[in-house]
Parts: sequence; structure tokens; C-alpha cells
Amino acid sequence: MTESSTPTPTSTPRDKRVSTRVAAIAESATLKVDAKAKALKAEGRPVIGFGAGEPDFPTPDYVVDAAVEACRDPKNHRYTPAGGLPELKQAIVDKTKRDSGYVVEPAQVLVTNGGKQAIYEAFAAMLDPGDEVIVPAPYWTTYPEAIALAGGVPVDVLADETQDYKVTVAQLEAARTTRTKVLLFVSPSNPTGAVYTADEIREIGAWVEANNLWVLTDEIYEHLVYDGVETGSLPVLCPELADHCVVVNGVAKTYAMTGWRVGWIIGPKDIVKAAGNLQSHATSNVANVSQRAAIAAVSGDLTAVDEMKVAFDRRRKKMVEMLNAIEGVYCPTPLGAFYAYPSVKGLLNKTYDGKTISTSAELSEYILDKAEVAIVPGEAFGSPGYLRLSYALGDDDLVEGVSRLQKLFA
Repeated sequence: MTESSTPTPTSTPRDKRVSTRVAAIAESATLKVDAKAKALKAEGRPVIGFGAGEPDFPTPDYVVDAAVEACRDPKNHRYTPAGGLPELKQAIVDKTKRDSGYVVEPAQVLVTNGGKQAIYEAFAAMLDPGDEVIVPAPYWTTYPEAIALAGGVPVDVLADETQDYKVTVAQLEAARTTRTKVLLFVSPSNPTGAVYTADEIREIGAWVEANNLWVLTDEIYEHLVYDGVETGSLPVLCPELADHCVVVNGVAKTYAMTGWRVGWIIGPKDIVKAAGNLQSHATSNVANVSQRAAIAAVSGDLTAVDEMKVAFDRRRKKMVEMLNAIEGVYCPTPLGAFYAYPSVKGLLNKTYDGKTISTSAELSEYILDKAEVAIVPGEAFGSPGYLRLSYALGDDDLVEGVSRLQKLFA
């Protein structure tokens, strides 16, 4: 072949700049909205953000004091076991027995860099390529991304406001296939605030057991339950599932410690060991100072938690009342977490300022532009036609923000 006839390559391996796997991951919609709200505030605009699920309270003083003390101790300046400080793992064991009645061993605990890492590593340890995970929707934005990144296939099952955003066993059974391996179960729920009753949990647990499935249950909002609803931890209410159940939890929401980045996995020893092996190569140990702070948090009493819950409960009632006063909006009363998830279908397919708005994503953009209120649209949670508003912000900002919505759609 002569030089002139040599084919010219049209592309090289270097031309594909981002891997297909990572390119498929969407940016966190909640963090994106929160970042935009903060950027607008920095420009001097009076934006009120309902986007991030972050308590507005400071971390309790006794937790901060433990961290300050830990900073001064040279032993915390070094590597420690990748799976977590033994003292923290034992404290998590004790806290889990105290708070939910679930009895586990330290070998069943893996300390992670926040709940997100716990979720990803748990799915990575459980899933092979093509395994399906049933994901009740509306769902938190990270779940399907973590499943896909771990090689799994998320299968959405939608429950709307007529069901109080809770899926039924009949819906789960309709979604089950020969590829189904895991059910994702979240109660209290982000984004809806839905809480499954103890009887509903037992019914779902019986279905999981009957079909020889695994379940991952996220209990990050376990302490934020209102109106005396009778609920509980899935592996406690369904002890037959303990060997096929992974529990994810952390200090972020309960103790106002979102920035400290401490979560954990509780599960069968082989799953925890596998996830720990992954973490040993990904991040090694969680920051020791954060782990020492977490020990203080989970070992202390729940006084500070109860005080925050009182404020959340007050804000919850006020937000629901004010949202339901807007014509075209219907907001069920959430029974847990710190989110309201109103249907805004009655506001769609209408013309505002000469523009027809047909989706909740477009509506949230209109609200930010015209009312300077940042809200995450339902598209981010797998259910268009809704908005998610966090009431984990100050009372005055809450009232002002929803009042702007009332005026905008009056």
C-alpha cells in the first residue's frame, strides 16, 4: 500500500474524552438547584431556596466539641481502618439497637463518606450487570444513578398523590421480572415525606421474602416521623429478611451534620466485607475527625434531635397549609422527613406572561425567574407534574418563599 492510499483515521481513542459509563450520569438536580440559588444570592438577588435537603440548624455543640478535641490528638492525623474506627462501629451497633431494636455486630457495619457512598457501594456489592432494582417513584435523584453506575438496571414503580406516594405489593409484583434482584425501600421518603405503616412494611417484606429478593432500605430520616404514625425498621418488622437486607443510614439529617460526611452500611458480613474492599481502594477511611464527631452524635441522647423535630413539624404544617391555598396546587400532608411534594398539575398548560408552561421543569424555571424562589421540579424525581420543597429552612424564609408563590399564581 502506497503512502497516498493509506486510510486517514477518522478518530482516535483519545477523541472519546469521557467514558460512556460516566457520561451517562446526570448531575444531582437538588444540588444543581441549590448551587444556582446560592450563586444568585451571591449576586445580591433575594433568592429563597427550597432545594437542598439540609437542616438549617448548626451541628450540636457537644458534637463540635468532640471534633475540636479530636483535631488536637495526633492519632487522628493518621490512616485508620478503611471500614471505620472500631469505636464508631460499636457506637453504631449500640445506636441501632437503641433506636430501632435491630441487633447487629460490628463486623456488619461499614462506615462511609456519607449516605451516597453507602448507597453506591451497597449496590456495587450486590449487583451484577443487568440485575434489576425496583425503585419506587418519586425517588431521590441519586438512587437510579448509583444503580446504573453499579451495573444494575433501575425499574421505576410510580405511586402518585392518590396513594400518598406509597407503592403497593400489586405494583411491585407487576414490575418484577426474572432479572429482579433488589427492592429499594425508603421510609420516610425523600422527596415525598411518605411513611409506610408497620403493617404496610410487613406486607412488602413478606413479598420480598416470598420472591427470594434482596432489599436495600434507606433509614436516613428515621427520627423525623410525625403525627404518631406507627412504623419501624424493615429488618426488625421482617426478621426473616435480615440475611438479605442492607440498611443505609448516617448522621447528616438527624444531627444536622450534612457537611461532616459520615454514613454507614449495615448488612450481612459478606456484603459489608465486599463493600469495604471497594472502599479501601476508592477512599480508604472516612476523615477521622468526622468519625470522632459521629461517635459523639450517635452516642449522645436525642434532645437536640427532638428540638429540631419540633421546628420541622411546625414548618411542615405551615407549608402544607400555605401551598394548598394556591389554586391548582394539591399538597398531601407529609408524615416524615422534611419535604413537601405538591402536585402542580393544575398550574400546567397555562399561559404566564405570554408563555405557555407545560411541564413542572418549566414551571420551576418560571418561579425562579419571576419570584426568585428555587424549587426542584418533579422531573428530577421520576414524576413530572410535581415540585419538591424542603421545609428545613427558617420559618421566616419559608413563609416569605411560599407567599411569593401565592402572589405569583393569584
